[in-house]
Amino acid sequence: MKHRRPVAFALAVALALASSSCGDSARGGAVAPAERAKPTIGMAFDVGGRDDASFNRSAYDGLVMLARDSGGRVEGDPDADFGDALDIRVLESKHGGADREQLLRSLAEEGRDLVIAVGFLFADSIGSVASDYPGTHFVIIDGTVPDLNASSSVTCVDFAEHEGSFLVGAYAGLLAAEAGPDARVGFVGGMDTPMIRRFLAGYTAGAAFVNPALRAPGRVASAFIARDASGFDDPARGAEMASMLLRVNSKVIFHAAGASGRGVFEAAGRFDAKAIGVDSDQAAILASSGSAADAQLSKLIVTSMLKRVDRAVYALGQELVAGVRIPGGYRTFGLAEGGVGYVADGLPSEVVTVLSDLARRVTSGEISVPSNDQSLADFVAGLR
Repeated sequence: MKHRRPVAFALAVALALASSSCGDSARGGAVAPAERAKPTIGMAFDVGGRDDASFNRSAYDGLVMLARDSGGRVEGDPDADFGDALDIRVLESKHGGADREQLLRSLAEEGRDLVIAVGFLFADSIGSVASDYPGTHFVIIDGTVPDLNASSSVTCVDFAEHEGSFLVGAYAGLLAAEAGPDARVGFVGGMDTPMIRRFLAGYTAGAAFVNPALRAPGRVASAFIARDASGFDDPARGAEMASMLLRVNSKVIFHAAGASGRGVFEAAGRFDAKAIGVDSDQAAILASSGSAADAQLSKLIVTSMLKRVDRAVYALGQELVAGVRIPGGYRTFGLAEGGVGYVADGLPSEVVTVLSDLARRVTSGEISVPSNDQSLADFVAGLR
C-alpha cells in the first residue's frame, strides 16, 4: 500500500503545538546544552499497550520520532536506538490499569525530567504523584487536572476529537447516500465517557450535514463496549457491538475504541461493510504489520480520523531537549492547529474536495461542530 498522507495538517505544526498554551505563556530561558545533563523522558500506557494500532501507538510514534531527531533512544526497542543524547523509557500496565499510579511513580522515582501519562484514566493519580516529585514535569494526554496554571508541574493535553470526527462522519454520510436511502452508519465507542461521546457527536453531525436521510433519530446507530477501561482492550466485545449495528443496515462503521477496534474491523469484514479507523492511520499500520490477516483487515478501512498525539508528544519532547521550561496548564489541539484530521490518500478526489471545504468552514468558524448530546441535537435541528 502506498504511503498515506494526513490532510488539514499545518506545515509548522510542531512549532504551533510547542507554542500554544492556555493562560500565562511565559517560560524559563533555554539552558545551554553543555550546562545540563542528558534529558530523560518516561511514558506510561494504560490498557491496550503501545501496540494497539490506535491512540497509544500514535503516542509511541511521537517518542520514536523524537528519539530519531534528537539522537536518542527508547529503551528496549532496537528500532528506536539512534544514540545516547536522550533516554526514553516506556512502561505498560500489567494489571488492567490498576497500576497506573505505580507506573507514574516508578518513572518519577528514576528522576526523569518529563513523564507522559497516555490516557484520561491517569487523571485520578497524576496530581498526587506530581506533588511528591516536584523536580519532574508531568503531562497527561486526554485527562484533566483542575486548577492548573503556567507555573504548575502538570500539563493537560487534549484534542478537538469532534472536529476530526465531523469530517469522517461526512464521508460516511456520502457513502451511505451511495448505498441507498435506507442505509445507516454506525459508531462503536470503547468506554462511555464524555470524551468518547465527542467522537460520536462530531461523527453524527458530519453524517447528517451531508446526508439528510441520516438526520432522523437512530439513523446513526451507536453502541459502547463497556463502562470501564476494559472497553478499550476487548476486540471480541468490539466485534459483538459492531455486528449488532451492522445487522440494522449500517454500511459504514467508525470506532473510537482503542485495541477493541480490531474486532470492529473483523465484524465489518463479515458484513461486507466499510470501516473508519481512529487516532492513527490504521489501514497503513495493519498493511505493514507483515500479517496476512492484518492485510485483509486493512482493505476494509476507507480512512482514519487522525488524532495527532504523536505530534503533541514530539513537540513537548522538543521543548525538553531544547532546555525550554514546559509550561503547566492546558493545551487543546483542534483542526486549525493540525491536532486532528483524516487520511486522504485512497479517497476519490471529489470527496477530498468536499472534505477540504468542510475543514475550511470548521476552522474559519462558519461551522461550529457539536461536542455533546445537547449541542448535537441543536445542530441537527438547525439543518432542517
